[in-house]
Amino acid sequence: MTLPCDLAPAYIRGITPYQPGKPLSELERELGIHNAIKLASNENPQGASPVAVRAMQAALADISRYPDGNGFALKKALSERFALDPRQLVLGNGSNDVLEFVARAFLKQGSNAIYSRHAFAVYALVVQSVGAAGIEVAANNYAHDLDAMLAAITDNTRIVFIANPNNPTGTLLDAGALRKFLEAVPEEVLVVLDEAYYEYLPHELRAESIAWLRDFPNLIITRTFSKAYGLAGLRVGYALTSASIADLMNRVRQPFNVNSIALAGAAAALSDVDHVARVVENNFLGMAQIMRGLSNLGLTTIPSYANFISFRVDRASEIYNELLKKGVIIRPIASYGMPEYLRVTIGLKSENDQFLHALAELLQVEAQRTS
Repeated sequence: MTLPCDLAPAYIRGITPYQPGKPLSELERELGIHNAIKLASNENPQGASPVAVRAMQAALADISRYPDGNGFALKKALSERFALDPRQLVLGNGSNDVLEFVARAFLKQGSNAIYSRHAFAVYALVVQSVGAAGIEVAANNYAHDLDAMLAAITDNTRIVFIANPNNPTGTLLDAGALRKFLEAVPEEVLVVLDEAYYEYLPHELRAESIAWLRDFPNLIITRTFSKAYGLAGLRVGYALTSASIADLMNRVRQPFNVNSIALAGAAAALSDVDHVARVVENNFLGMAQIMRGLSNLGLTTIPSYANFISFRVDRASEIYNELLKKGVIIRPIASYGMPEYLRVTIGLKSENDQFLHALAELLQVEAQRTS
């Protein structure tokens, strides 16, 4: 007997769904504990800007109305910030939504897309969801190997995905090397430069990627309000690209894909540069705190340029589960081909302390067990 699910395309039935970080409420409910902390999903521990919160509260008055399907106010704010034509912008329900638009607009069965090993899991998911082939290129010391990615391009390649900084490794590509890569990529191949963590970079390390849009009409830059802007719960992302590419992406975008509260909050958040500066400073201090703590515990880390750190630890899966029992949620990254690593988000100082204390206790117990 053939069932409807049996008739779904094999590439859909073969998808392994994305696994998000464990919610705090779920952990506290399962273990009956309180005051747990979540350092698993690269969220902003300082939350949203008060300016954004007020804008969202004001937007509630019109909640019975559909949102502006074109996102005029947010596009205007973004176009003024980046000196771009609003027609070069695409808004999404998070940057994941925007990545899906790229796949739906430019991939089909028989075509392929390239991404690095240990890169963001959503690239492979959106490629598979449209029946295209994904080409995973080996990483170089957990970072993108641009030469290998360039060599992997075939006549059927339509997209190359690059995360910079990369999630979950936190690695950063040199701006000069990245520009040379763009110069070498065939003009008919799109390059998606995922800059979800761009705001956390020191200014001297930031690539002038938006200026590159003038030189590379095949470039798509994606960014988000979920990280440094503290609006992860709203799901607002965007793409910056040529007007012609944006037009095609908007054709596969669902109407009203960004809600009214999100549009208002994101536009206001963009204006509060002081809040973002405080977030970045907290991240800098927290990064140093956790790096120092992990080093004191004798653990190896991957140098990170984002708001998280991946570190190597024996019996990583068991350590992750034991940390849960202590009310500390971090992220196992075995699904990224890194079974011996865990990833921890930079939190508030007290949260970082709680994580390091819990980890130290577990490692001490582990040392006693094996001695």
